[in-house]
Amino acid sequence: MENNAALKRKVSQCVRCGQCRFACPIFREAGIESTVARGKLALLRDYLEGKDVPIEEISAILSKCLLCKTCSAQCPSGVHADELILAGRELAVAKVGLSPIKKAVFAVLRRRAVFDLCLTAAGLLQDLGIKRNTDGRLGAVQRFPMPGLSKRRVISPFAAKSLRKQLPEAVHVTNAKARVAFFTGCMANYIYTDSGKATVDILTANGIEVVLPKLQHCCGFPLFTSGDVDSGKLLARHNIDIFASLEVDAVITICGSCGSAWRHEYARLLADEPEYMEKIGRIAKKTYDIAEYLTEIQPMDPNLLGEVNLTVTIHDPCHLGRGLGVIKQVRKLITAIPGVKLKEMKEPDRCCGAGGSFNLTYYELSRDINNRKLNDIASTAADVVVTGCGSCRMHLIDGLCQREMPQNVLHTTQLVAKALAEKQKKQLEESV
Repeated sequence: MENNAALKRKVSQCVRCGQCRFACPIFREAGIESTVARGKLALLRDYLEGKDVPIEEISAILSKCLLCKTCSAQCPSGVHADELILAGRELAVAKVGLSPIKKAVFAVLRRRAVFDLCLTAAGLLQDLGIKRNTDGRLGAVQRFPMPGLSKRRVISPFAAKSLRKQLPEAVHVTNAKARVAFFTGCMANYIYTDSGKATVDILTANGIEVVLPKLQHCCGFPLFTSGDVDSGKLLARHNIDIFASLEVDAVITICGSCGSAWRHEYARLLADEPEYMEKIGRIAKKTYDIAEYLTEIQPMDPNLLGEVNLTVTIHDPCHLGRGLGVIKQVRKLITAIPGVKLKEMKEPDRCCGAGGSFNLTYYELSRDINNRKLNDIASTAADVVVTGCGSCRMHLIDGLCQREMPQNVLHTTQLVAKALAEKQKKQLEESV
């Protein structure tokens, strides 16, 4: 965590020009100065200068941020407001601690075995409390009110069996071109196992051997972005130790937040621990999002892809696009599929309103932000929305179902896997 003097110096670089007001998804809905980066940084600066601003007020206002990085991308002064807001959250937690709910949830998340047991049990027992969609989209409605969830919310069910329990620890291929480690993240492991299996399928079809370390754990993004630095460091060290021991050519992620943790955040968290800085330095250099890897490192063989006659539109997740710079790679991968027609939204990189746990704390506001994205989707008349983030997928499905829109939402890997299956099906038919 930065010391107050350094943080004050960086916060003071904001010249209050107001460019962030035109970019911020929250300000666009709320129209209140404290919801935009300029207002948040002004309040944080007042506190750091010793003015009478309660730390509890700082904590509440800084929590109302998606960390979507839009303000930082638009700032003419080069102020990384999202990083300063995160530093402010760390300061607030150091002063007053976490909320009781987050403290309880994070206590479970810190313990890999306990966390896995809880989500495994949820996957087995959840149908007592939910009614699943029958329209092919992975969603469900609540049979009775659940604590912390809006009654109208369409939730995504947990998998009956996690991805890492469905697959072997190493998926071998003959004459492999490369060997990669797959960091599954929580969403692909416990909810959207379809995207995780699709990832393994397309990598192995492309001649890549895949290792799925069984003891990997959550990347820690929900913890350290809430200001819980100690828990974030704990999970960072755990994952680094596991992946540093592997002999692999690359580490593959299918979530922008997970990728950002490996490429950027772990080094920030462990900057004063030389042993881990050396390890993460080696891993970060070979960490790639799946779309990045299959277009720039080991390009997907186009001869493996069959025809998929769909019109698709792409939603660019904030941490994948602005965080990792993976935008054009997704389009290159998708448009290589025969039959696919890409119809871009007006604002494909506009935040969908998910923001990790933001949509749990500020659900109605997140829905207002999401509605703008849904209007953009509707204008494309696409059949399918493709995205590279499980959290975005969940939030978009929620909105699409509530508004009775016809589109499904797929991870990028699922569309590629569909093309792979179509080619294999055609080859089988021709061989009969």
